[in-house]
Formats: sequence, structure tokens, C-alpha cells
Amino acid sequence: MIWRGSETETVKADDGVRLWATRSGRGGTPLVLCHGGPGLWDMFGDVAALLADPATVVRWDQRGCGRSERCAGPWTSERFVADLDAVRRHFGLERMALLGHSWGAQLALSYALAHPERVSALVYVAGTGISPDADWYPAYLENLHDRLGENPERLARWQELAHRPHLADEEERERAVLQWSSEFEDRERALEHAGRMADPWFGINTECGKALNAERKRAWATPELYAACQALDLRVLIVDGARDIRPRSAVDSLERALPRVRRVILPEAGHLPWVEDPQGFREAVTAAVR
Repeated sequence: MIWRGSETETVKADDGVRLWATRSGRGGTPLVLCHGGPGLWDMFGDVAALLADPATVVRWDQRGCGRSERCAGPWTSERFVADLDAVRRHFGLERMALLGHSWGAQLALSYALAHPERVSALVYVAGTGISPDADWYPAYLENLHDRLGENPERLARWQELAHRPHLADEEERERAVLQWSSEFEDRERALEHAGRMADPWFGINTECGKALNAERKRAWATPELYAACQALDLRVLIVDGARDIRPRSAVDSLERALPRVRRVILPEAGHLPWVEDPQGFREAVTAAVR
């Protein structure tokens, strides 16, 4: 079946929560995208356009986030894996390629570990690996402040907003755009790129983000997880932007564990590599999902 346009649909999770989803592309491999966060929404319009030729692309907003139904959770990886499987079933996919970005890379990996028979390939983009947060998070914070500190006025404004207990909607968006501007290697266009991420703006689900980040710190970097990755008989592509402010060494443990892995590092890209090296990103992902 060939899908040339874009169709927006409502996916019902097994507990009744409604999830926003859309399908586009020109046929070929079914590819489901898992956005970052946690607590954000799908920002993969550019990625869907880049990959429209080799794939039918499915995008979705995770529960309680973006255009999906606002709900009270639960905010657990197990619940989000079940939601992703509801997306798969809704679109009638026996098997699918999965592409996850940042937190979404962790979600996609979790799904592949739970249901490897339903995944044809995994594309792990700008994730933080399977090591403890202590291996990368302090350096990330330092790099974040260094990037924002290139413009002292922006840094001061971001710090002011970050320390306020309550923000109006437009202030929350301003704080997010300032922080997201640190994610790009092209410093002249960083604020422009970050502004595009926040357009449209749906508000950040901070409760969701806090709960899932706490779960990762508590339950992620374990010998059991490493062993499960060693046993994963699945083609995996790891894509990194070399200029990501999260140290790329964080992903080394995952690369070592996976038996069928290829890694592509795009030298001039940051945390959203498809923005700053669209050609390199497209070539790497197309080869992986075909």
C-alpha cells in the first residue's frame, strides 16, 4: 500500500487513552518514529520528509504530551512500550523499523528488547547509552552552560526563567527555546533552529518528564540490561552528532553490548543531526531501514 500524503489518526491505547498519530510517505519499509523528551511531542516533520522515499513514516505523540490526550499517566517505560505497540497494531504493522531520538532512543531500545520479533531494524539517534547518568550528565550540564554562556544575556535570562517556580505559557516557551538553542553546532542559527522546535508549542509535561527520568536513574544501567542488549539479534544503527553536548562516549557501552551494530558519527552536527547534516543523516538511515 502506498501513502503519498499525510493522514492524522487517533490511536487508542489498551487503557483507552487517545494518542495522536500521523502517517506519510511513498511506501516501502514501515518506519515508526519515537520523539524525545520525555514530556515533549513529535518534532519529526523534517525527518518524515527526508525519509519519504524509502519508507512509510508513522509519527506519534506520547501519552499526555503534545496533541495526545492529557492524562494522569502512568509514566513508566513499560506503559510507553505498550503505547508504542498500540501504534503498531493501529496501523496494521506486523514488523516495523524503529527510529528513536534522545529519550525516544531509549524508548525504541526498550521496545526492541521487549518485542524483537516485531522490529526489522532499530535506529538509535543521539541517545545516552546504557551507562549510569553519572557517566554523562555532569558533562552535559557543563557543556549546556558553556554554550549558553557564549551569549551572557541569553544565559542570564535562561537562569532567571529556570529558577522561577511558576511560568506563564509564553515564558515556558522562551525558557525552552533558550535551552534548546544549546543543542546546535551552528551558533549563528541556533536560536532559529530552536524556535522551529517550539512551533507549534504544546507545553511541556513536566510530571511525565520527571517520572521517566527518575525511572531511568533508578532502573537503567544494570548488568541485566547489558546482557539483554548482548542477546538482541537485531540490526541496529547508532547515529550521533559529534558536537552533541551530551558526551558521545555515553553510548560506547551500548555499542559494545550490541552484536549487530553500525555507528555513524556526523562531525558537524549537534543533538538533532538531521537539522545540521540532512544528507548524511538521510544516507545513514536509508541504508539501515531498506
